[in-house]
Amino acid sequence: MANLNNMNKKFHTLDDFVGTHFIYTYDNGWEYEWYCKNDHTVDYRIHGGMVAGRWVKDQEAHINLLTDGVYKIAWTEPTGTDVALDFVPNEHKLNGTIFFPKWVQDHPEITVCYQNEHIDLMHKSREKYETYPKMVVPEFAKITYIGNAGINNEQAIAEAPYEGMTDDIRNGNYFDENYHIIKKDGHSYIEK
Repeated sequence: MANLNNMNKKFHTLDDFVGTHFIYTYDNGWEYEWYCKNDHTVDYRIHGGMVAGRWVKDQEAHINLLTDGVYKIAWTEPTGTDVALDFVPNEHKLNGTIFFPKWVQDHPEITVCYQNEHIDLMHKSREKYETYPKMVVPEFAKITYIGNAGINNEQAIAEAPYEGMTDDIRNGNYFDENYHIIKKDGHSYIEK
């Protein structure tokens, strides 16, 4: 088991940020896991909140350095949800604003899946149900995990979220020293 939580990492440039894996909890209690896969793509899992259980790989995003150690990331999902995140990792905080279309607010269960296998359903739902008014969720969050997953690490976010996953990651029971998922008997192995 490897404790890869590097909460003391110092961020200055865009290169410091790209390849980093974060876990954070919004002030409203929603817990997210987010990975800056490369300079234009993010992966994420949602562990708490109205769309808990949702996970996504290879989401195209605008990833920018605003000033020393401060980053802005923004994207639009196939659901029509818009996301804007401002990371201040040296202070272990971020501010996120999520703009949920009305249909996601009314039918969040449709989005709780591995989105990459259901893009057509996301597009159909976006057309079938109402988009407005959007539900705007602006929240501050506390970063509770910073891991150096490296660029284009397909294992950083590679399976559906489960209860206790973020604790397993923070406690060093999920990834080995090479930032690969620990396996046993063909399944992720988490020591309890």
